[in-house]
Amino acid sequence: MTSATPALPEKLQNIVGMFKSVPKTMRLQALLEYSRKLPPLPEKYAEHPEFLKPVPECASPFFLVTEQDTDGGVQLHFKVPEDAPTVRGYAGILHEALNGETPETILNVPDQFYMDMGLSELITPMRMRGMGAILMRLKRDVKGEE
Repeated sequence: MTSATPALPEKLQNIVGMFKSVPKTMRLQALLEYSRKLPPLPEKYAEHPEFLKPVPECASPFFLVTEQDTDGGVQLHFKVPEDAPTVRGYAGILHEALNGETPETILNVPDQFYMDMGLSELITPMRMRGMGAILMRLKRDVKGEE
């Protein structure tokens, strides 16, 4: 990382560091653990899916919505099929690392931070591009863009 690249938020840096430090054979298992940690979509969005923003570049049906809490933090909500564990795992990582962070913190996450996690050896290029598209959609939602 150059000095011009924003640093990762601490929680995200810890997750990326953990993925880099574990053997390649354990990385997929770690990603699956994050897929199990992803909280369910709140009922208010499950009943009103029109508020969810799609990520059409993702191979799996992926939807997200953000909302600002009273402290200025961003609450992240994702809808990802159970049968898409790698994508759910990535969503779980984003949720764990960025939920409740400020809009500025989320917008400053380097666009391709996930490339440093050592997953490209385990996940298809199409899925890796989907991860990038999810982060871009998240940032657009935080900015209030369609």
